[in-house]
Amino acid sequence: MDATALKKLFEQAKRGKLSPDEAVERLRHLPFEDLGFANVDHHRALRTGMPEIIFGPGKTPQQLAAIFARLAEHGHNVLATRVSAEQVKAVKRKFRKAESHELARAITLTRDETIYGKGTIVVVSAGTSDVPVAEEALVTAQVMGNEVQHVYDVGVAGIHRLLARRDALTKARVLIVCAGMEGALPSVVGGLVGVPVIAVPTSVGYGASYQGIAALLGMLNSCASNVTVVNIDNGFGAGYVASVINRLE
Repeated sequence: MDATALKKLFEQAKRGKLSPDEAVERLRHLPFEDLGFANVDHHRALRTGMPEIIFGPGKTPQQLAAIFARLAEHGHNVLATRVSAEQVKAVKRKFRKAESHELARAITLTRDETIYGKGTIVVVSAGTSDVPVAEEALVTAQVMGNEVQHVYDVGVAGIHRLLARRDALTKARVLIVCAGMEGALPSVVGGLVGVPVIAVPTSVGYGASYQGIAALLGMLNSCASNVTVVNIDNGFGAGYVASVINRLE
């Protein structure tokens, strides 16, 4: 429930379309709902403007599907990340319209197609191996009401590929740049644009990349002052923060 839905509920009660008992029942689970194995935060959209997101690992298919269903009943878009094939099947049994995003390892249900972002979020990947993380960022930004565009496989080993897409970069309001190996791409992109660049280190690379630590350290030491960094492989975090930035006036 967000501020708009709450106002609508009050208006319905005021006009007599809802009885006081019905209004109370709808508000009963406003802060959170105890499912025994999870406390579903229905109040988050009201506090932050965006509903709770479900993190798949560690949850049984039945648990994830139950949480998904409770969030869906409140009318918001629903997103579950890092989901398994079994979890996807469990959700699909309840919601045929739920969309599986195989590369992103996510499943979504769209209830609200409103565009809340003020501009376009462009998601960039250095290589094709970085695309799963980039897709997680892209799906997150989409489900949160943004216009999105992707520019994939434009790493620094072939910098001409990036420069050929410079128009897309300069039209972005926020950029998300995913890279493994030495993690150089966000600094290059940051030097070409005057908007926030959210760098996502990926765990792509050989031995001394240390599963993304080399890229993380490189990005943290970027000389491009408009670059900030999220955790290794955290496409979701990048998409979420980009969405918050994109809603600012």
